[in-house]
Amino acid sequence: MSVYEFSAKTLEGKDVSLADYRGQVLLIVNTASKCGLTPQYEGLEALYKAHKDRGLTILGFPCNQFGAQEPGTAEEIGSFCSLTYDVTFPMMAKIDVNGPSTHPLYAWLKKQQKGVLGTEGIKWNFTKFLIDRDGNVVERFAPTTKPEDLQVAVEALL
Repeated sequence: MSVYEFSAKTLEGKDVSLADYRGQVLLIVNTASKCGLTPQYEGLEALYKAHKDRGLTILGFPCNQFGAQEPGTAEEIGSFCSLTYDVTFPMMAKIDVNGPSTHPLYAWLKKQQKGVLGTEGIKWNFTKFLIDRDGNVVERFAPTTKPEDLQVAVEALL
């Protein structure tokens, strides 16, 4: 099984198969607009712009499960990301990353790369999963890992 078996909805409500990203390096991130880590959008966008022509795609998945820090509608989230951080990488519809309503993609990601001490649960906004060109999860990064600190790991896969 690979990341290509999953699909998700965009902020605009369009169904997208992750197979559409076959052959690309993916960075999948659960995001929030009202979090202390929200400025990471700037670093994620810089990473995306620097490497998108070489095959990097970042997929943002808004999530309201941590301190209700993503309360907005899809339209509000899209406007915030665009106007505040000039985000151009794909943003998906709001999902759950933990609990009984966990999106199937995140259930799979968490099993592929466990967190600290072998835990599966996502601890906070901006947890990052790096996927290679074959759709395999290569690494999981903590919420506090800054996007600029992912340069070496991303470049190794490109």
